Amino acid sequence: MRKGLFITFEGSEGCGKSTQVELLARRLRSLGHRVRTLREPGGTPIGEEIRHTLKHSHQNHAMTAEAELLLMNASRAQLVREVIRPALDAGEIVLSDRFYDSTTAYQGYGRELDLQMIKTVIDVAVGETRPDLTLFLTVSPEISEMRRAMRQSTLPFMRDRIEEADKKFFERVIKGYEAIAASEKRRVRVLDGSGSTENVCTKIWEVVEPALPKVGRW
Repeated sequence: MRKGLFITFEGSEGCGKSTQVELLARRLRSLGHRVRTLREPGGTPIGEEIRHTLKHSHQNHAMTAEAELLLMNASRAQLVREVIRPALDAGEIVLSDRFYDSTTAYQGYGRELDLQMIKTVIDVAVGETRPDLTLFLTVSPEISEMRRAMRQSTLPFMRDRIEEADKKFFERVIKGYEAIAASEKRRVRVLDGSGSTENVCTKIWEVVEPALPKVGRW
């Protein structure tokens, strides 16, 4: 039985989850917890190579939805076995910027791949390694689009293939997350991510703090 706590952050582009992962990690460490922060795809040397291929490479324009699905989960399979399981077994708190709910939302609902196939691939990638708690940060489509545009303007030499999808794609992604949250209410907590960074941070802490006694402090 693992000793640690596994928390994942989910949401559409521009929801602020990456910032909140770092803020939560900082707060937990200040309280004496051992914390590991990760991102998907990526988090291992192999995963970061896959991330580049999926998101940033100028050779990925012809990538199919099926190839995207398999690459995402190849990165995930490596991350689970190389990093997440050992960290949890050692009693660490693992905070991941995305995990398998992103695949259901993006490749399942967004790319409109078969959801049963998605589940089968995820099961192979993660096995029994499942989040204890998932924080789903929501923002309006307008805020998401604005934040995506701002982010891209600050990275003029770094394209992101996922963010190049059209408005309908991201609308389907949001519907996918909403379906996940409705079906797993005990694990997935929905939080409004449109407020100030400090306000969202406070809401997240109210959800996370009750789970911490499972882990203890060092």
